[in-house]
Amino acid sequence: MRAKDSQPLDRFARLVTGRRSWVLLLVMLTAAAALIVLAGGNDSAGQAPNSLPSSAESARAAAAAEAFPDAGEAAAIVVATRTDGGPLTEADLAGLESTLRAAGSDAIVPAPDRLAVLAQVPVPADLNGFALTERIGELRTAVTTAVPDTVRVQVTGGPAFGADIADSFSGANSLLLIVTALVVMALLILTYRSPILWLVPLTVVGVADRVATGVGTALGQLTGLTFDGSTAGITSVLVFGAGTNYALLLVSRYRDELHRHRDHRDALRAAVRHAAPAIVASNVTVVLALLTLLLATLPNTRSLGAFAAAGLVVALGFVLLALPPALALCGRRIFWPYVPVADGRDPAERGIWSAVATRVVRKPALVACAASAVLVVLATGLVTTEIGLSRTEQFRVQAESVDGLRTLAAHFPSGSSDPAVVIARSAAATEVDAELDGLAGVSRATRTGTSAEGTTRWSVVLDAEPGSAAAFDTIEEIRTALSAVPAAAALVGGSDAEALDIRDAARRDQVLVIPLILAVVLLVLLLLLRAVPAAIVLVGVTVLSALAALGAGSRLSETVFGFPALDTNVPLFGFLFLVALGVDYTIFLVTRAREEAAEHGTTRGMVRAVASTGAVITSAGAVLAAVFCVLGVLPLITLTQLGIVVGIGILLDTFVVRTLVVPALFALLGDAVWWPSAPARTDRARSASVPVA
Repeated sequence: MRAKDSQPLDRFARLVTGRRSWVLLLVMLTAAAALIVLAGGNDSAGQAPNSLPSSAESARAAAAAEAFPDAGEAAAIVVATRTDGGPLTEADLAGLESTLRAAGSDAIVPAPDRLAVLAQVPVPADLNGFALTERIGELRTAVTTAVPDTVRVQVTGGPAFGADIADSFSGANSLLLIVTALVVMALLILTYRSPILWLVPLTVVGVADRVATGVGTALGQLTGLTFDGSTAGITSVLVFGAGTNYALLLVSRYRDELHRHRDHRDALRAAVRHAAPAIVASNVTVVLALLTLLLATLPNTRSLGAFAAAGLVVALGFVLLALPPALALCGRRIFWPYVPVADGRDPAERGIWSAVATRVVRKPALVACAASAVLVVLATGLVTTEIGLSRTEQFRVQAESVDGLRTLAAHFPSGSSDPAVVIARSAAATEVDAELDGLAGVSRATRTGTSAEGTTRWSVVLDAEPGSAAAFDTIEEIRTALSAVPAAAALVGGSDAEALDIRDAARRDQVLVIPLILAVVLLVLLLLLRAVPAAIVLVGVTVLSALAALGAGSRLSETVFGFPALDTNVPLFGFLFLVALGVDYTIFLVTRAREEAAEHGTTRGMVRAVASTGAVITSAGAVLAAVFCVLGVLPLITLTQLGIVVGIGILLDTFVVRTLVVPALFALLGDAVWWPSAPARTDRARSASVPVA
């Protein structure tokens, strides 16, 4: 690093490690406490993710439905059967009718086989989150306590699904936080073999997570974005995972420098000076990649981009501004019982990682080809991967709304529980009737009201199971048929139409956002390394690793966990996290390799970089993979799948890409990998250790 470039960094390092740096730590903690208190709790944390774009036809249909007299109501579906599987008796029917009328239902509808009945119970349409859970809970209690034990009553339908999602998130984020903290604690203890060191980085990152939640809550209030349960969970995982990685990199460099300096503050100052650029570059890469999600059409995708980016900025701030002062206060003894001494030891010249890297660069072509072949084989799992889960396949835990829907499907036409909705101009109602009656996939189409704005609404029962490919085909057929009646200006909505619109929007987002993510990562690497071949090689192997993780994760999700398909959001989110977070380790490794190459040449510099960073990258990878796997404690299959895919990808990045592929490729390319620049002379001489007596 040139002297003029290092001056601001030197001043910053002195600020956060000096004898008065405790003042900065106190200011950070005071500001954190104030922000947490002022922001308050995240009231939307129990809400289901909002994935429907406002421009989608189903969203416009929902907006048009507000013109009807019953617009303020949504229908919960109550289905009743006998516990012995037999036909409902007259006494059963009489009791059910009385109970359901008391709950607000107009009438009960018997199944064709006389083994079940269903009824619609209105609930306020504006309820969401825990308020909806409470209302559905009251309804379930009311309809089950008033019937004999021989009758089983289940509440399903759209409001019940929303209530069950909110209920399943009740306490889930607290559990996620506790499990994440325990996992990080255990891995930090194993990494540093110290019973006390882990307390400092874990406390700093834990406070950062609480501040990030407060920032997300305030950001949601300012922007109107929804900081829902899944967004909050993923943001916490990112803050803990990335924040711990930054802390590991800084503490690892600090421990190395303690072997070169007698004064622990001098060692910490050197560690901050060397580690901060890589930490900032890593953070900027991930934040910029996350911000590309703001261009997506899915609302929950945009929300995740905004909140996760804000959370990672908070994590960066705490690791660079609060962790060094905390370490400076604790001194060298924080590493007890293995306290580093100023013995001049060079960690880059010994250890298992040095031996591994040395063997890799001896036969780089063989290693690169063999490791890349493994990644390609894993990526082939994407060929047979099914994308898209139906509503009944979203839950990883038992939910009455799902069970009730299955009961309905066993006794009623498949679409009876959740009909599609058509809204068209009343002047063209006859033509709309004719088009709907002529479609093979439509079981029944019934007019259900008119509005003061001159529109008519139809309830359309499909033959296909809700959320299935056949249901999506029928929705598309309805839209195509009604487009032949331009005077109707028809809109098709309902749950199946919404699911179809979400799927199509997710595909458009993938086509738009994934190239932008790659462009952002490539640009950051070019600016950081000033080396075109290195940047292209690193992006290429990171993409291959991400595809391998998606393929292996989808195969594992299907064969081991029995999930029927990957959720719509998993490919985009998985690719984003794998590429952006995978580049973290690339930056940690290659910035050190560039530093070492200035004095030892490219190949030997890479060996020394692997030896120096192997332990910290392995620890960081293990922490991040474990933290993402903790997403499995949350109730939705999409989050479990995301944890599986990212966990596998981080491990591949840690043990295959950074350990084998990247060193092998750099050895093959030699000094040409840094074209058009060359590794700048480091300031090693200026920051070298105090002579050891």
